Amino acid sequence: MLEKLPSTIAGEISLSRDPGGSIKKWREIFNITQTDLAKELKISPSTISDYEGGRRKNPGINVVSRFVNTIIEIDGKRGGKIIKQLEKDFEPSFDTFEIHEFLKSVKGTDFMQMINGICLANESKLQETNIYGYTIIDSLKVIIKVPVHEYMHLYGKTPERALIFEQVETGRSPLIAVKISKFSTNMNPAIIVLHTPKKPEEIDAVAIKIAESEKIPLLITAKPLADIAKDLQKFET
Repeated sequence: MLEKLPSTIAGEISLSRDPGGSIKKWREIFNITQTDLAKELKISPSTISDYEGGRRKNPGINVVSRFVNTIIEIDGKRGGKIIKQLEKDFEPSFDTFEIHEFLKSVKGTDFMQMINGICLANESKLQETNIYGYTIIDSLKVIIKVPVHEYMHLYGKTPERALIFEQVETGRSPLIAVKISKFSTNMNPAIIVLHTPKKPEEIDAVAIKIAESEKIPLLITAKPLADIAKDLQKFET
């Protein structure tokens, strides 16, 4: 897969309707700061920021090629942790989690409204949050079946997504799982949703504290998952 990885990333960026957003996504997947990337590319961090923010024209193939090779080289110097994760031959069980990718970004506040969500933590961050997809997760099956080091696959193409946990009791287990998985994935979701009929005051206080400490907006909703998927379908690739 390693031989295919650079061309896969480069192809996605080049064909994307938002190449800058795709560059940002892959930089974050590889856990590389704009400053570190700019240093390796011998350009200014503001140039990286301009590409990611769409303030520069779409990058040409040479720029994309340099970017892809550089993030892979940086990861190699760090021990190849992300490359090894991407190389894993992991086939997700469709009764465990279901990944949906968006064609364009959806604002956190709009997402909350569409799922009839109630925010329990970090509501102010929803104003500045954009997501590019969501994953519906069977909480019990994921915790039992999926090793923590494989949790990267829950993020699909980007961590800038909402993780929707169904089969939720108090909410503590999903939040603990997200916190622990960060040690192996170096990622946090943009939003966490607990799909539950419980009232806000019935959600575990520890779950809320974890969301607050990780600075992740935490939502709850009882809206049927089929209705959520139907309303979000218009954004999907």
